Amino acid sequence: MVGATEREVHPWLRAAGHATRVAPDAKSALTALGEEAADLVIVDRDPGGLDTPDLCRALHADPRLDGAWMLAITAKGGRSDAALAAGADDYLHRPFTRGELLARAGAGLRAARQRSDDRLMRALMLNVPGAIYRSAWHSGHVVELISDEIERIAGYLPSNFVASTRRTLLSIVHPDDRPMLERAVQDAAEHELSFALEYRIVRADGEVRWVLDRGQVVPGSGGRLWIDGAMFDVTERRAAEEALREREVERARNDELRSSLRASRARIVEAADAARRRIERDLHDGAQQRLVLVSLTLKRAEARAKGTPAEEVLVEASEQLREGLAELRDLAHGIHPAVLGEHGLGAALDGLVARCPFPVEVRAEAERAAPAVEAAIYFTIAEALTNVAKYAKASQASVTIEVQDGTLVAEVTDDGVGGASMAGGSGLRGLEDRLDAIGGTLTVHSRAGQGTTVRACAPLHAEV
Repeated sequence: MVGATEREVHPWLRAAGHATRVAPDAKSALTALGEEAADLVIVDRDPGGLDTPDLCRALHADPRLDGAWMLAITAKGGRSDAALAAGADDYLHRPFTRGELLARAGAGLRAARQRSDDRLMRALMLNVPGAIYRSAWHSGHVVELISDEIERIAGYLPSNFVASTRRTLLSIVHPDDRPMLERAVQDAAEHELSFALEYRIVRADGEVRWVLDRGQVVPGSGGRLWIDGAMFDVTERRAAEEALREREVERARNDELRSSLRASRARIVEAADAARRRIERDLHDGAQQRLVLVSLTLKRAEARAKGTPAEEVLVEASEQLREGLAELRDLAHGIHPAVLGEHGLGAALDGLVARCPFPVEVRAEAERAAPAVEAAIYFTIAEALTNVAKYAKASQASVTIEVQDGTLVAEVTDDGVGGASMAGGSGLRGLEDRLDAIGGTLTVHSRAGQGTTVRACAPLHAEV
């Protein structure tokens, strides 16, 4: 309250629940407004000489008034028009009653809040990246308010929408999506909820865009219904999400193809191992047994021909047959050692190491693995030891087999010249493919002059 207003005004306002301050003149009022803002400023004449219009003018010109509602107290028939022209928002003639004062003060406070809300709305409409709107659904979806952003989103000027029964927000919604939007609004109205919905609109140039509509249902008396909301263009985001989904589908498809290819390769490996075992059994049970019988027959013939010219020929034939049997046994062992399937890697390695021309230390765990895994590891070790014998010029080697977290790990290490690589020959590359088919890996570490380590890993119980 500014100026020399009636003494009872202050207690009337406080009794009605209003927090009040009193300032005798414009200068002290502006100082007080700088310290703490006010929603309503009641202005009367200044005892120092300024009348009500001049006092209103002094206050209105200062930014510290900051949107407060200004109520001027004037004499009946006095300068009320001058007060309004000087910046007052309303006036109250004296004499006035308590009820009249409180009614005008209440109206002024509501107007101040509305002014603040309007300023906030204007700020939002200028700065929010979406189109803010109010739509009267009870009156043919007429748009009562909409921000300039709608032109960027939909290609129509805001003026095309406001108060138009032809151009409404519903009119630009894609025909296929209108029922969905209407159901969402109806559901929100029945339960007094807000809604958030993504749907398509058709721009003025015919382009189809995606928008996110966040709305709040505002019911009114007499069945009236407004929607206050904000609309955002989300076309680019939707396109990015769709591209991401397509990449994920493609990745899943590729993973499935890789899994199928790996399973197919594993079945081929298993079939090859089965064929190896069958050939080994056929050689052992068929040709090898027949040759053993031939050897026994030659021994008997050699005994009967002792001292005759045929003895020398029979002895030479027996020796050649013995060498042929040894070669056949080595061939059968190389195709697939029977002991591998019967007794596991440790027993199979004993025979393999025994044929090496250099000492080999073996440390092998006794745990059995899937047949395909044991075969892959066995042939990897065999190939590695063969390479040591051919190229490494090593004095010794070691073979280690152990289980680490469900993975069978085999390492072959030598003290040779090093310099080996996967690209050096087809043997290790073929074994790498074999291991990959059962989910395994093969690595070679070999620096010149520091020996070579071949490391093979495979799941202990790989499914084939």
